[in-house]
Amino acid sequence: MNIFGIGLPEMAVIGAIALLVFGPKRLPEFGRTLGKTLKGFQTASKEFEREINKAMAEPEELPPTSSSEAPASSKAPED
Repeated sequence: MNIFGIGLPEMAVIGAIALLVFGPKRLPEFGRTLGKTLKGFQTASKEFEREINKAMAEPEELPPTSSSEAPASSKAPED
């Protein structure tokens, strides 16, 4: 198991340090808070991706041009 370049032994050490720092009573609360935070990031990421896909799927609207204006020609004028 390799998450963010951290293997299982490193995760065990981090968990043991967290247990010592926060104590057994506060560690479940810390885990719930971390889980809710990660869920919020995941939800925001999905919503952002959905908005990007929606914007890319919509055709781009060009401003209307008046009939008196002639479109620019790509040809150079002949002498």
